[in-house]
Amino acid sequence: MNIIQFLYNAITIAEMEARKIRHDTTELWTRLVQPALWLLIFGETFNAMRAMSTGSFSYIQFITPGILAQSVLFIAIFYGITVVWERDVGIITKLLSTPASHVSIVLGKSLAASIRGIFQAMMIFVLALILEVHIRLDPIDIAGVFAVTILFAMCFSSLSMLLASFMKTRDRMMGIGQALTMPLFFASNAIYPISAMPVWLQYISKCNPLSYVVDAMRSMLLSGSYENLPLDILILIASTVVFVSLASVTIKRLLE
Repeated sequence: MNIIQFLYNAITIAEMEARKIRHDTTELWTRLVQPALWLLIFGETFNAMRAMSTGSFSYIQFITPGILAQSVLFIAIFYGITVVWERDVGIITKLLSTPASHVSIVLGKSLAASIRGIFQAMMIFVLALILEVHIRLDPIDIAGVFAVTILFAMCFSSLSMLLASFMKTRDRMMGIGQALTMPLFFASNAIYPISAMPVWLQYISKCNPLSYVVDAMRSMLLSGSYENLPLDILILIASTVVFVSLASVTIKRLLE
């Protein structure tokens, strides 16, 4: 019964957040501008130049999973700004005073971030098809990409909530978000193969959770080779559990 109540609380919070999206979808559409520019300008240009070896895939094929992961990362890593705003207007105070556990609150909010991530993934799929990017459209693979997107959004939105518990202002969260997103993105395999990196950066990339997310998406959308997929998923699940747990412990600091 406790587990049922726990899940009910998390889903209720996620549903409450989803209502905000339904009433105002402006944020969802504006967030599509950046990945669209990456694919339309950066991807098409480098694809025409053939300046980078990406194996049997064209460059625009290669970066499509990376841009998908990047767009979800940008949504998730700035989610803490919303939490700080909710603290300022008293919403977090009310939530933390309910019988719902801190874990269910963090889980519910991270699920809400994954809703935004799913929308972003769907739109990037549409854009890739318009650009005639050849990706695998097997239903199981597409479902797998959505599952990875959900976990990834939960992972980094929880990290963002963890940071918000210490930063406590929107300006600080904006700064820390910008400080994290670019190193995470460029120190991953999102826009170039790990083999093309300097040796020192290869080691950093292998410690970067984003690299495993992109690798999982590429295996399902491009190669159809799943030998590394179990490790990719395991690392993503472990990272999600760690960040959800830490954010659940520290979220009460928002009231201090």
